[in-house]
Amino acid sequence: MIWEIWWAWVAFGVGLAILEVIVPGFVFLGFAIGAVVVGVLVAIGVVLALAWALLVFAVISVIAWVALRQAFGIRRGQKKTFDTDINEG
Repeated sequence: MIWEIWWAWVAFGVGLAILEVIVPGFVFLGFAIGAVVVGVLVAIGVVLALAWALLVFAVISVIAWVALRQAFGIRRGQKKTFDTDINEG
């Protein structure tokens, strides 16, 4: 099936990474990393049933998303402030 083909997972990951460029905020990048990791696992010969592939995808995606939010998210105590509004004028 399609989940047993490594390049399908990598292509899905690349598609999610491209979507991240369009919709910023580290929403899709964690999922892209998860898909690429599963693709690499399948490429090196790890045989995963669909349920296990989805579980590995989900766990790696959540770990990557949390790590990205910690690395690039708003720091504690940081506030977004705006002096002017582009619509006022």
